[in-house]
Amino acid sequence: MNDCKNVTVTEFYLTPFSNSKMNEILIFIGFLFMYLLAVVGNLIIIALICSTPQLHTPMYFFLCNLSSIDVIYVSAILPKMLSIILTGNKAITFFGCIIQLYFFMFCAVTENFILTCMAYDRYVAICSPLHYALIMTKKLCLIIAISYLIISAMNSLILTLLVSTLSFCYSQEINHLFCELLPLMALSSSDIRTMNIILSVEDIFGSCTFIFILTSYVRIISTVVKIRSSSGQLKAISSCSSHIITVLLFYGPSIYMYVKPESEDSKEQDKILSVFYVAVVPMLNPFVYSLRNKEVLGAARKTAKVIWKAVVHSKN
Repeated sequence: MNDCKNVTVTEFYLTPFSNSKMNEILIFIGFLFMYLLAVVGNLIIIALICSTPQLHTPMYFFLCNLSSIDVIYVSAILPKMLSIILTGNKAITFFGCIIQLYFFMFCAVTENFILTCMAYDRYVAICSPLHYALIMTKKLCLIIAISYLIISAMNSLILTLLVSTLSFCYSQEINHLFCELLPLMALSSSDIRTMNIILSVEDIFGSCTFIFILTSYVRIISTVVKIRSSSGQLKAISSCSSHIITVLLFYGPSIYMYVKPESEDSKEQDKILSVFYVAVVPMLNPFVYSLRNKEVLGAARKTAKVIWKAVVHSKN
């Protein structure tokens, strides 16, 4: 055991999807497509919100936060994954793995907070519309955003530092697509009971935020039912629909991972699910909020017209 503690790990090896060249080419094209769509789509959402005064509201402030986190999310994971698929070099340095782990946890925790804040925003807007402007002030939104960024950063830093102190004597092959916490803990030869306790507390906290979101929507639905006009009900529901879809996309894979039975194929299923929440969800979020949101679509049309006029004017 003492010899084990003296072992210095300099790199890990990530497990790819397939050994078939044709499959790897298709997977590379798929991931590259998702990465470009996620980055470009979320940057467009950020640019639209920042440049359109009508979108300077609490809901779009948190959406801008969500899009920013999604850009960091995919950029921390997918470029390395693309490099592994393209070159076949599965190695990632110990420091690179720790950095990737930090940003993955930071983005996951922050996104959880943002979705909770967005649920509260919709709750206040529908259940207490007369007090909305008094409650959801710019100052409050800014304080909340700074608070969850600090909490997420500190939480991720503590967990990352704990992982960096673990010993990895028996294997350096991470049976996953990127450096995630649980595969690294499973690989470690150290005592991880303390980390398991910390993760249990975090799971409880994560469950509480999800319950908060569900409770908010129970209250929202009970309020919507009391609205007499069908147009009023439709307007209230449509203002929440994009957030509901995002919540289902974000929490769905996580819930399935907890409830699914353990089997020989469970690790492969975990890989597929991890792709869903680090690539598919960030890619879909801009479409969910643009295609289903008249204000965002309107801002996009106005911006496109301004750009088109500028292009035509420059040619003339």
